[in-house]
Amino acid sequence: MKQQRTFSPDLFYDIFQSPVGALYLLFTGKTLTGISFIKPDINVRRGNAPALIKKELTEYFKNGRDSFTQGIAFTRGTEFEQKVWFALKDIPFGETRSYKWLAGKAGRPNACRAAGRALGRNPVPIVFPCHRVIEADGSIGGYSAGIDIKRRLLDIEYYIKLNLGGSHE
Repeated sequence: MKQQRTFSPDLFYDIFQSPVGALYLLFTGKTLTGISFIKPDINVRRGNAPALIKKELTEYFKNGRDSFTQGIAFTRGTEFEQKVWFALKDIPFGETRSYKWLAGKAGRPNACRAAGRALGRNPVPIVFPCHRVIEADGSIGGYSAGIDIKRRLLDIEYYIKLNLGGSHE
C-alpha cells in the first residue's frame, strides 16, 4: 500500500513572470519558503502570493533592489547550509564572491565544496543570491537552475549597476 503524502493546507504557490522565466513562489501562509524555476508538485495548490514579494522581485529585476523584506522561513537545511545561505546576503548587488570566500563566511574556510553543495540546496534563490558565487579563477561555476540562468542574473545585475553609474544603494 502506497503511503500518501499529506500537505499543509497553508502551503501554496504562485507564479511570478521574470526576465529569466517563470518563478514559482512557494508559501506557507504569508511566509516565503521557496522560489523554484520548476513548477511545484501537483499536490501543491495555486494561490496568491502577498503583493510585497512580487513588488520586491519587480524592483530587483528593474532597479536593482538588493534587500527583501518579505518574511522568509527555511523549512530545511543543516546549520552549515543555513549559515551559507545567510552569508549570501553579504555579497553586494552586482558583485561576485568565490566559493572559498563563502565557506569562510560560513565559518568553515576549507569547506568550499560543501558550500557549493549548500548553494545547490538554497530554497530561496535570487532573494538569497547564490548566483553571485563563482569559482576563484573567475569562471562561472554551477547553478541549480542552470548556468544560462546564472549568467542572465549576473548580466541583469551588471547592467543595472552600470546604468546607475557604478553605485548601488
